[in-house]
Amino acid sequence: MILIMAGLPGSGKTTLARALAANTAGRVVSKDEIRSALFAPTEIEYSTKQDDFCLQLMLELSAYLLRSDPKQMIFLDGRTFSRRYQIENVLRVTDSLHQPWRILECVCEENVARARLQEDVRHPASNRDFDLYLRMKAQFETIAEQKTVIDTGQALEHCVQSGLAALR
Repeated sequence: MILIMAGLPGSGKTTLARALAANTAGRVVSKDEIRSALFAPTEIEYSTKQDDFCLQLMLELSAYLLRSDPKQMIFLDGRTFSRRYQIENVLRVTDSLHQPWRILECVCEENVARARLQEDVRHPASNRDFDLYLRMKAQFETIAEQKTVIDTGQALEHCVQSGLAALR
C-alpha cells in the first residue's frame, strides 16, 4: 500500500509517518532525504521542478520496493501534496502497480505549526519556516480524493491510532 502524507510544513507529517511505519513495519520514503542525498547544498533550489524530480524518484523507489514485497506499506513523506497533479501522479503509479492507496492529511493549529517550524532546526529542508507555511497554505488545493484528516495537535498516540484505523 502507498500512503500519501499530505499537509502543510510543520503539520506533523514526518513524525506521524515514522510512527506509523514503526507500527506497521512500513517504510518512509522522504523527498527531503532524497534531495539532500542527491544534490550538493549549492544545488538545492527548492523549486517545483526539483520537487517533482524527487517525487518521481520516490515513486520509482516505491515501485521497486513493492515489487519485492507487495504487502509492504510505503509512506510518501516530505511533500505537501498541495496540488492536484502531485496526488494524481502517485495514483497513476498505484494503479499501474495494482496497489491500494490512502491519503492521510495532517492538520494542526497555525500556532502549533509555527512552534514546530521554529524548533525543528535539524530538518533536512532548510527552507522550512513559517513564511513557507503561509505561502503553501495560500495555494493549497483541497484534496478531492478520499482521505483521512488527522489533527496532529493531539497526542502522537491518538494520531497513530487514527492513522492505523485508516490503513484497515
